[in-house]
Amino acid sequence: MAELVIPGMPDYGARELKKAAQKYLSFGLGIALAVHMALIGVYWGTVYLHKEEEPVRVIRIMKYSDLGPPPSIEASSAAVAPSVSVAGPVAKPSVGVPVPVPDADVSAEQTFATQQELSAVTSPLGGEGGGGGTGSIEDIQIEDDSPPPAFVPFEKAPTVVKKVDPDYPDMARKAGLEGTVFAHLWIDKQGHVREVKIIKSDHDVFNQPVVDAAKQWVFTPALMKNGPVAVWLAVPFRFSLN
Repeated sequence: MAELVIPGMPDYGARELKKAAQKYLSFGLGIALAVHMALIGVYWGTVYLHKEEEPVRVIRIMKYSDLGPPPSIEASSAAVAPSVSVAGPVAKPSVGVPVPVPDADVSAEQTFATQQELSAVTSPLGGEGGGGGTGSIEDIQIEDDSPPPAFVPFEKAPTVVKKVDPDYPDMARKAGLEGTVFAHLWIDKQGHVREVKIIKSDHDVFNQPVVDAAKQWVFTPALMKNGPVAVWLAVPFRFSLN
């Protein structure tokens, strides 16, 4: 088989192609490595340029000679407030000073009073003409006449001990009237009803019997942790002819 030969063209074969490929491959790798190194250098250069500088701490060292002389003792003593002299008692106190007693006046049977004897002695303020009592102090209870607020917190609600039904008015009975009256009861610390207020009433003829009957009710007082408290309690009163 005859080979085609082109004049002026070099003779290339597999060996020449391999050498050319290795040459260009090494050249390409070198260029790529140079580009990568340049990019890495640009990155680290940017980081270095934008790096924040650490704050500079300035420490000043002073010598004792730079502080100057200490303050004068005379100047500091002159600033002290003058002392105020307080005059002492002219005469010695006589309370608690033992007084000698002659031996002839000393009683050998004299003893100290016991607690029972001291308690039996009447107070100087008591007795006849003393203007006082018998020496015993009784507990005085002061009642607060002002009504409690509308809402008073309590732990135990008051309960009815004594209940009195209101009288049915003759006028309402003859007229066949029935209804309900809602009343607010002020219950004091002893459980007594101090005041009655009508909140709602179907007929005014029932109001006064409700007030008269509610004032006779007795409750156990409302209790809070500190003791009894005065409260308002809403109670309904029903009037029925059946």
